[in-house]
Amino acid sequence: MKLEESSSAARWDKRYRAASEPLFGEAPNEYLRMISARSDFTARRVLCLADGDGRNGAWLAEQGREVTAVDVSAVAVERALHLDRRRGVTVKRLVADLADWTPPAGEVWDAVFVIYLQGTKALRLRSLKMATAALAPGGWLVVEGFSKAQAARPGIGPDDADRLYDLEELHAAASGLEVVEALAGRVRLDEGPRHSGEAEVVRFAARRLG
Repeated sequence: MKLEESSSAARWDKRYRAASEPLFGEAPNEYLRMISARSDFTARRVLCLADGDGRNGAWLAEQGREVTAVDVSAVAVERALHLDRRRGVTVKRLVADLADWTPPAGEVWDAVFVIYLQGTKALRLRSLKMATAALAPGGWLVVEGFSKAQAARPGIGPDDADRLYDLEELHAAASGLEVVEALAGRVRLDEGPRHSGEAEVVRFAARRLG
């Protein structure tokens, strides 16, 4: 494991150990729920990258979907598994760093959710490229994250501008997909203690044709 990857895991492990409640709440992300409610969203097998302590993966499993979830923090994944047991669902959860994790050869999903993966640009682009490659025909790529405009609104999200999104990088990463939505603007987040208040975000959804 590279030093940067190890420090990322240690940083998030420390945050989750210190938390007396789920860092991002237990309810699913609103954009994930909105996309899942679309009449043309019929995904059965889904992959959640950076699923943290499990709110999104557990909710998707409650909807009857087969879910694989990946996160860098072993502490978060342990908490996610506890949440799964309380909810009575099964999620395939993996502890892995997206800087070097790759799905097994030939494995594809009907949707890949990338919800608040706030890593460096290099990590984001690698993860988005991997997510796009892992889509089955007709599969969805769904992303929400803090936008570059959030740098002017301290208090929520990363302080480092390199860890903030713009739509141009999402369009570039999704080259070859059909863009369904590409939005940037202000929303009010109510997702646990770390995501609470007004924020500038990007929301992006695209599909693989075929």
